Amino acid sequence: MPGTFVAQGGDGPLAVRLGGDPVLPDNAPDPCHPLIARVDCPLIPPGATGLPLPAAGHLLFFADPELGLRGPMSDAVRHVPAGTPAAVRRVTAGRGPFEPQDMRTMWHHLSPPMPESFAEARWEDPDDEEYELAEELESAWTHVGGSWPTWTFALGAHPVVINDDPLRLVGDEAPDGGDWALLATWRCDERAGGLDAAVVSWMIRRQDLASSRFDRVYVHVDRA
Repeated sequence: MPGTFVAQGGDGPLAVRLGGDPVLPDNAPDPCHPLIARVDCPLIPPGATGLPLPAAGHLLFFADPELGLRGPMSDAVRHVPAGTPAAVRRVTAGRGPFEPQDMRTMWHHLSPPMPESFAEARWEDPDDEEYELAEELESAWTHVGGSWPTWTFALGAHPVVINDDPLRLVGDEAPDGGDWALLATWRCDERAGGLDAAVVSWMIRRQDLASSRFDRVYVHVDRA
């Protein structure tokens, strides 16, 4: 599964900025949760994520890991089209803004599934031997694809699983099914106020993403 991964530091273009206050159109309602990331869409190469992302404007991602969110969220992701008059807005929702971080290190590569997810997708009821085989396959994939820096935010790729695979959950829970894809993942770090063992996943049906129906996003927060 292809993905775009970003980390702090580097001297590349500012494709993703984490935390801080959102830049919103004047007539947009306040978000219900803090800003997690602001993605500059033109800086994400077409095809790098395997997703039909907007080619222009910004994508804003919102969530509050402390709430243990799990389910549909109509304002978890917003697209601000290019040229839309917008300004920084101080938002006090939830715990308030996270510490701003500029993500200037970016790379694109195929990501293998985590061993547990691979085993559960491959075998109906995997046993210990099959889980061990999945772990061996992960090592082989890493050997072939190489190791990469520790990333903080990603677009596309396979889910990061702590307890549950979010794509499997949404596939089971969504009332009308659909072709769900992982839109983005945030791996919380020490700057997230002690939430460094949490992962936030934003998921969307591919047909909704192609139609820019970001009000149909499903959010999952997984914590150790």
